[in-house]
Amino acid sequence: MEIRNVKAEDAEAFLKMLLQLDTETKNMMYEPGERSTDIERLRNRIPSGENQGDLLIGSFLDEEMVGFLSVSRGEFIRIRHRAYIVIGILQKGQSRGLGSLMFQQLMDWAVSKGITRLELTVMSHNKAAIALYKKFGFEIEGIKRHSLIVDGNYVDEYYMAKLLEARNI
Repeated sequence: MEIRNVKAEDAEAFLKMLLQLDTETKNMMYEPGERSTDIERLRNRIPSGENQGDLLIGSFLDEEMVGFLSVSRGEFIRIRHRAYIVIGILQKGQSRGLGSLMFQQLMDWAVSKGITRLELTVMSHNKAAIALYKKFGFEIEGIKRHSLIVDGNYVDEYYMAKLLEARNI
């Protein structure tokens, strides 16, 4: 098991994992067949020298990518202190502590970057994800009612956030 930053050369493995996630779970944004398969576009979105304000962590089992955690930092000065999180783990990677390991790496990174607010959304029925987020100190701040339509049904999302130690402003 390995948790590390995703590199440009991981783009094909990353896309393969994302496409599998789209078919394995209904707890993510994309429907099967909806995601772009443009490998160069994906490769360009992987944080490198010019976009190090963001973070992309991959979880690997036997050299296969089985999960990711993506963090996008606010671009403008007034929101530069906050970052938005997306996480996904394939079924074969679940219940192995990968989510916790990625979140710990996220926390270390956020503190090193001076980020003081972490945000995410989660479908209100996704109990396992909500438990992980609460374990790391996230709190539900609100409900986005009828936020998504999954299988013809409206789904609510919780808006969750965690405040980190504030630095001098």
